[in-house]
Amino acid sequence: MAINVKVFDMAGNEVGTMDLNEAVFGAEINKAVLHQAVKTYLANQRQGTQSALTRAEVRGGGAKPWRQKGTGRARQGSTRAPQWTHGGVVFAPKPRSYRLLMTKKAKRAAIVSALSSKVASGNLIVVDKLELEEIKTKKVVAMLKALNATDSTLIMSEDTNRNLVLSANNIPGIATATSKIFNVYDILKYDKLVISKDAVAKLEEVYA
Repeated sequence: MAINVKVFDMAGNEVGTMDLNEAVFGAEINKAVLHQAVKTYLANQRQGTQSALTRAEVRGGGAKPWRQKGTGRARQGSTRAPQWTHGGVVFAPKPRSYRLLMTKKAKRAAIVSALSSKVASGNLIVVDKLELEEIKTKKVVAMLKALNATDSTLIMSEDTNRNLVLSANNIPGIATATSKIFNVYDILKYDKLVISKDAVAKLEEVYA
């Protein structure tokens, strides 16, 4: 079964319709696997290089500051204990990996759910071609305005389009991706998905 959507050109004119594969663009939205995909993506962006010194690693503090009894002050064994200035850090962070993994089946389910959510919310806009002869931000701005997608939009082409990427680079709230290199987080992060017919065909070929 297919889902019929309108197809526009870069000027915002309706130039026809297209059937979307329901297995890719009309699947049941799995919120649990979407949450897992976003959590995995964000965790894998973390560098994990934060480091601080524990009391065992701070230089100095070997001598007892004052005798144990008779001074009226609290007993202290080292000036490098956490409560002292220049003391060590309690449970100091150390370099570690935050990397999480997802199975191929779960990744596929997340991608299909994300794409289906865009269709279900009416935020998928199919364009017949995404082509720019030169690097011109004005042309991308004009296209987005014509398609009513100026605020928060992910533009997806089939392959890397240098002119498109560089033209859209400095437009606030706009990002680019290809049907080969994208992630679930970006699809969900941006309100609308402007996608070329070729990219739709590639996604259906891979995920149907």
